[in-house]
Amino acid sequence: MKRIIIKQASIVNEGKIVIADVLIVGERIEKIANHISDDQADIINAEHLFLLPGVIDDQVHFREPGLTHKATIYSESRAAVAGGITSFMDMPNTIPNTLTIDLLEEKYAIASKTSLANYSFFMGINQDNLEEALKIDNENVCGITDDGLYFNNDEGILANYPAFLEKLFSRSETLIALHSEDDETIKKNTAYYKSIYGDAIPFKYHSAIRSEAACLMATKRVLEIAKKYDNRLHLFHISTLAEAKLFDHQKAVSEKRITAEACIHHLWFSDMDYDSLGAKIKWNPAVKTKEDGDGLLKALLDNHLDIIATDHAPHTIKEKSGLYTQALSGGPLVQHALTVMLELYQNGKISLEKIVEKMSHHVAEIYKIKDRGYIREGYYADLVLVDLNSTWKVGPHNLLSKCMWSPFENVQFKSKIYNTFVNGHLVYNNGVIQDQNLGMRLKFSKTR
Repeated sequence: MKRIIIKQASIVNEGKIVIADVLIVGERIEKIANHISDDQADIINAEHLFLLPGVIDDQVHFREPGLTHKATIYSESRAAVAGGITSFMDMPNTIPNTLTIDLLEEKYAIASKTSLANYSFFMGINQDNLEEALKIDNENVCGITDDGLYFNNDEGILANYPAFLEKLFSRSETLIALHSEDDETIKKNTAYYKSIYGDAIPFKYHSAIRSEAACLMATKRVLEIAKKYDNRLHLFHISTLAEAKLFDHQKAVSEKRITAEACIHHLWFSDMDYDSLGAKIKWNPAVKTKEDGDGLLKALLDNHLDIIATDHAPHTIKEKSGLYTQALSGGPLVQHALTVMLELYQNGKISLEKIVEKMSHHVAEIYKIKDRGYIREGYYADLVLVDLNSTWKVGPHNLLSKCMWSPFENVQFKSKIYNTFVNGHLVYNNGVIQDQNLGMRLKFSKTR
C-alpha cells in the first residue's frame, strides 16, 4: 500500500494553522504529527507551502450526458483537480434531464470510469416526477434540485410554484437545493428592455433584468414555506446582500435546517465589469453591484451564508457570443475558484482559515459527507498544497475546461495550486495531470 509523507506543511484546518507532517497510507490520512519518519514512504517537501483540505464544490454543470460538445465529466474533473477541487456535486440539467433513478445511476456509471475527482449527482425534481425523486437513497445521493431545469416543460423554477413546494416540503426527508428568482419579474423586466433595444440589450442591464427584487421576492417565498415544514433546505448562488440578510447567522452550520451559499463570480465581479466582459459574466442569477459582492463576502464571514461554490457551467465560446438574448448564461470556474479566494486572502479580505471553512468544512457538514472536508486522521486524503508566493497569469495555454475560455483570462494571480491529492493519490503535480487513478462516489449520512 502506497505511503506518502507531506513534510512540514503549514496545515490550515479547523480554525488554525500549524506546521506538521502528514502521513498518507493508501486512501486515507494515517497520522498527523510534528515529525514523522517512515523509510517506506515517498517524501513531499512542503516547507513554505500551505496544506488545505480539498475543496468540495456542491454546484457544477459538467454537461454529460447529452451536452458533451461543451464539457465532459472527464474534462471538467481534470480542470477541477487542477484548481484544488477534490469532490463535486453535479446538476441534473443534462440531456436527458436527470429525472429518474435509472438516469441518475447512468451518470454515476460514467463518473466511475472517467472522473478524476470524487463525485455525486443531484436528482432532478419537476412537477411530474415527485414520487420518483423522493425514492433517492440519502446515503448515496447528495440531494434533489430544480437547478437548471424547466418546470413542467415551461420556463420557470420551483420557487415560482408555492403550491408544489408545499407538497414537496411536506413529504421530503432529504436535502432540497433550489434556485430562487421570480419569473414574472424577470419577464416584465426583459420585455421593458427589449422594447428599447430589441435583442441587442446591453449586457450591463442583465443585473437590472434579473434584479435584486426578482431574487429577494422568490427567496422570501421559499423560506416561508421551508420554515413551515422545518425542511432541510439549501439555497444555491445567493447574489444580493438583501437576500443574505434573511439567513440565520447565530446557529452553528451543523444545527441549521436552512443553509445558503455564495458563488465565486458574485464575489469577484460586479456590474462595472459588464462593459469589458459582456456575455462572459452573464450568469443566472446575475452578477450585481459591488455593494452586493462586498456584502456577500461579509455575509460569509459572519455566517449568514455558509459555503462558497462555483456554479461551473461551461458553454462554447460560440454559445457565449452574439446579442444579449442569444448568449447563454453560465461559464467555467472550477479551475480558478480556489485561486480567486486565495487572491482575496492576499488582498486582506478573508483569512485562509475562513476559506477552508467555507469551501471544505461547511460543505461536508451541510451535506453530511462521510470522512471528508477536514484534515483528520482516518479521513480520506483529499488535500491541496498551495504556494502563496507564485505569480502566474491565466491564458489559453493553461486552461483545462473543454470550452477553452475563462472570464479570468489575463488576470494575474499571486497564488498557485501546487499539488492535489484525491483519496491519497497525487492527481495534479505542479501543472501535470496524473489520471491513472479515479475518484470515488461520495457517501452521506442517512439522516439529513
